[in-house]
This record gives sequence, structure tokens and C-alpha cells, in this order.
Amino acid sequence: MKHLLLVIGGLFCLLACNKQAGNPHTMYADYPIQLVNLTQVELTDSFWLPRIQTIQHTTIQYAFDKCEEEGRFENFVTAGKVMNGGTGKVRGSMPFDDTDVYKTIEGAAYSLISAPDPVLEKYVDSVIAIVKIGQEPDGYLTTWRTIDPKTPPCNWVKPGGDRWFDLGSSHELYNSGHMFEAASAHYRATGKHNFLDIALKNADLLVKVFGDSANYKVPGHEIIETGLVKLYQITGEDKYLKLSKKFLDNRGDSIHRDALYGAYNQDHIPVTQQDEVVGHAVRAVYLYAGMTDIAAIYEDPAYRAAIDKLWENMVDKKMYITGGIGARHRGESFGKNYELPNLTAYSETCAAIGSVYWNERLFRLTGQSKYYDVLERTLYNALIAGISQTGTEFFYPNPLEADGKFKFNQGALTRQAWFDCSCCPTNLIRFIPYVPNLIYATQNDIIYVNLFMSNKASIPLENGTVHIEQHTNYPWTGDIHLQVKPQTPQRITVKIRIPGWSQNEVAPGSLYTYRDYPADNYSLTVNGQRVESGLKDGYVEITKEWTGNEEVILNLPMKVRQVKANKLVADDAKKTAIEYGPLVYCVEEIDNATDFDKITLPTQALFTKTMKPDLLGGMNVISESATGRPHIFIPYYAWSNRGVGKMKVWLDTK
Repeated sequence: MKHLLLVIGGLFCLLACNKQAGNPHTMYADYPIQLVNLTQVELTDSFWLPRIQTIQHTTIQYAFDKCEEEGRFENFVTAGKVMNGGTGKVRGSMPFDDTDVYKTIEGAAYSLISAPDPVLEKYVDSVIAIVKIGQEPDGYLTTWRTIDPKTPPCNWVKPGGDRWFDLGSSHELYNSGHMFEAASAHYRATGKHNFLDIALKNADLLVKVFGDSANYKVPGHEIIETGLVKLYQITGEDKYLKLSKKFLDNRGDSIHRDALYGAYNQDHIPVTQQDEVVGHAVRAVYLYAGMTDIAAIYEDPAYRAAIDKLWENMVDKKMYITGGIGARHRGESFGKNYELPNLTAYSETCAAIGSVYWNERLFRLTGQSKYYDVLERTLYNALIAGISQTGTEFFYPNPLEADGKFKFNQGALTRQAWFDCSCCPTNLIRFIPYVPNLIYATQNDIIYVNLFMSNKASIPLENGTVHIEQHTNYPWTGDIHLQVKPQTPQRITVKIRIPGWSQNEVAPGSLYTYRDYPADNYSLTVNGQRVESGLKDGYVEITKEWTGNEEVILNLPMKVRQVKANKLVADDAKKTAIEYGPLVYCVEEIDNATDFDKITLPTQALFTKTMKPDLLGGMNVISESATGRPHIFIPYYAWSNRGVGKMKVWLDTK
């Protein structure tokens, strides 16, 4: 099969692979702040680079192999045969199985930027060629409906012959959305049109069908909204932008639509009237990301007011200390305000990824660091917990407690090698190689330093490129060294984020607070001279003429902190969690087997930190022995890598 893929890919790419898109010019606004692209950042970090390399060297091909084994590729080929008078059956059990292929391509595309690999690139082209086989002549592309619309792959999709008649469940537009996201990434990574042309042909069909003012249908599962915006950003064709906004405007519109999907699909009231995060958590944050795109590009005050209220509700009433979201297994959904169970927490990996995408957009719209505070918390805890150290086992939900009995992970007690619904593994594949894209951002002559990872970056500004080298052992220590080297001396502003956790704020809002005394304050120097500056929107600003000889040193004092939850969170009453820097810690049975169920934390606990370089990739382990027997804490993201056992984030307080 792999040889077949390569041959087919070579044939299809001969004509399409070397086209270049033009530079789009649009009349609309854009985000005032732009991320520094992955192409301009070389990661050298000892924490993140090994994780990205695991995806590159292991997980991408692992997922492609799974797609082959489970019939994902075969479905595209079968669809092509059916279109030519043949027959065949759908393989797989989900109407969105096509997206596993798309998301893996997206991860491979980001990988090709940081680690060029001709063999992988050729293989990806061959996979894209397989995708093309399954596309109908007018651009339609959802393989299960092309193959056998009367027999959907699962019983919760209504059978029928017409396209899009069951958009609440069919995932046809969800499939398109992930295709658009992946094709945009592939084009930006390679400059090739082979996947982009497939996406644009499909998008043009959607514009023809849904752009008609008389068609008020909306997708059941959001993501097409952000995918369409990305096609608009590449092509400058505002028809894609307008369709994205139309899908959003029509959500919750009971005047033009006979029946709404309801709160589970965020389709209960118009989006500009929504002020509480509800329903399926992944759908929700994908929707809110799309709403943020519209708020930015159209400068729409109603959309802006709505996303502000939704975000405040999420972080102040419905977010786990890990940054995870989604309280209930039933419906993979948000619960009521302050409903945050630990043992039965859902906190889906995909939802954490969606939250990062949303918070990144909110930062670009506002320049406020609080969004990166939530992003960082999610990134280091709820998100990377979803993948094993080996890169081949995954969590779908991410609970904050395990009792060794409740099979929380789709019928398993630990990470699984794959799922019938494999959205989380492939979402991790598309996201983790993207992480260096989140480190820096620019606005005119301003450089934002948002995340702390060792890297070398070349950042283009209005008056020339600025080279930055960052050296740090974060998150294990809080010393960050920055060398700022413009090509020629120029006056710019460097804005460095001071994390909320270092300012005695667990997270924005009142959901969590520190129980113990504040850590020492941060310090910042430029060439040894202390910078005395107040924070503006969570940043220290350094405005000066940079000559190329400056070294900036930021020290974020790290100590173990005790956290308590808002008293309205019933499941965390009289309990304490501990953090170190951006990391949430937990106790795991393998380290505390003797008295795991009796572990308590005294309010005046004394903690000892020890670096264990050989434990699960290297980590700071924390111990506490005020009760006479030492108890060991490890970072939450690393739990369940050493076998099945009990785990807790929140411990009873003495």
C-alpha cells in the first residue's frame, strides 16, 4: 500500500505541486497582532523539542499506518470507484473518519517546516493523491456518503441519499473544516497547491450551496468556520469569509430555521447572545475561535462582547486547574457552573487543544497576557497529558483522579493505542509540531515574548529583522535569557509576559487561589541593569534602541504553591492541589503505594524538589513528609506512564 501511495502521489503532483498562490489584498481588518511563524523559529528546547521529535519520528507514521489498517485510505479509493460505477462498503465507524487523514497531514506539514524530510514530503503527497480520488467532480468530499449514503457508518446518523440533509449529525461540514485547516497548513509549509486545490474546489461548492441567502443550514459540529477563514487569508477571496460568518450568524436563528439543534451544539440562541459556555466542549471552543476570527476581521462589537462573556464564564466557573474543560462524559460536555468532578472529569484532549487555539486568537485580538496564562496552563497540563512518553498511546478524557476501577478512557484504565473515534490522537499530531508558532508575536515595532522555550528566531519588523536567542530550562527553573540582535540598530519595544502564577494568580478569575504565601517577585535586567517597570496587560515593556549587544535576563522565582478552589466547587471542598511554576502536580499510586488513600496535605506542608533526569524524560519530583512518611508528587502530564494505578490532583487538607 505504501508503494502504491508513493506512485499515485508522484503522478498527481507532476502538474500541481509547484504552483504558488498570489498575495491576497482584502478590504477587511485583521488581527492587530500576528504570531511569528513557525518558519522563523528554530526550537532547541530540552522540554518541547523531544516531544515534537517524538511526533515527527514516531507518531505521524504511526497514525498514517493506523489510517491504512483501519480503512481510512481505502474509503477514498472506494469512493472513487463508486463514482465510476463500482461498488463498495464503508470501513470505520465514524462519519468523520476522513479527518484522521487530514489532521495527520496537517501535523506532517508543520513537521516539514521544522524538520525537512523529502521522504515524508513525498509520502504526504501520495496521501493527498489518495484523498483526491475520493472527491466528486463538483468538489463534494465525504467518503461515507459517496460510498453508501443509505448505510451511514454509525446509527446516530440518519440514512438518506441527499447531501447535507442531516447536518446535525453527518459531519460533512466538519470534514470540510478539518480539510481546509490541513490544506492551509500544507500550502504554507510547502508552497504546493495539490491539497489546497482540493480544498478550494470543495469550498467553492459550499459557497454555491450555502452561500445562497435562502439556505440557513449550519453544521452540527463546528470547525468549518475557522477553516474557511484560513482559505480566505490565503486567497483573499471574501466569499469564504462571508460563508464563515453566515454559518455563525445563522446559529441559534429560530426565525429562519424550523428546528434548532439545541445547547449541546451551541445552537440554542444566536451566538452574539450567548454568555455561558455550554454543550459539547470541543464544538464550543471551535465555535468561539471562529467567533473571535469574525470579531477581529469584521471589527464586530457584538461578536467581541459575546466572546468576552463566554471566556469569562469558562475560566471563572468551568475550567479545571489543569486548564482542561468539559465536566461530563455524557455528551462530552460542559456541566453547570462550578460542576468540576475529578474522578469523572471528561476534560477531553481535543477540548484542551481547541481552548489553546481560542486563547491564542483572543491574545492576538487584545494583546492581554491573561489569555496566554490560560493557554500556558492548558498546554503544560491538560493537553500534553493526552499523549504517552512513547508517542503511541493516548488519553481521550483527562481526569484529575483515578481509582484503578473506573475505566474512564473509552473503556480503559490508562492510555490506549488508538480509538474507534480517533479524534484526540490525530489532533495531538496536528497541534504539537505547531507549538513553536506560539512563542513570539509582533505588532508594528513591538515583539511579544509569550512562552519560554529555548530557541533561535528571526523576526521581521517594519525596519528590519530582529534575531532573538532564548535559553532556558523552563518549566524546571525560572531563569530565561534573551539575546536581542537587530540586523541594524533600531528602536523597538520588547514586551515580555510575566505569568500570572508568578504574580500570585493561579488563573484569571476567582475559581482558584493560592493557599500559601506569595513567592518572591520576578526580576528583569538588561545588560545587568535592573529594569524597574510596572506591568501593562501582564507584560514588562522595554522600549529602547537595541544595538545587538543586549542580554535580557528574566528570573521567575519558582516554589511549590498550594492551591484551593472556590468554595462553590463542591468536589474540591477542603482539598488542596499543588503547583510548581506552570505545572500542576499529582500523587500517583506507584510512588505512594503504602498509604495512597490516606494521603493528606497539611496547610503548612514543607516540600522538597529534586530533579530526576532519568524519570519519564526528566522532571522535577516533589516530596512532602510532614506527616512522617514522604509522599511523592510528579507533574500531572506524566501520570499513567508506568502502568495502571490510582492518581489524585486534589488531596484532603489537614
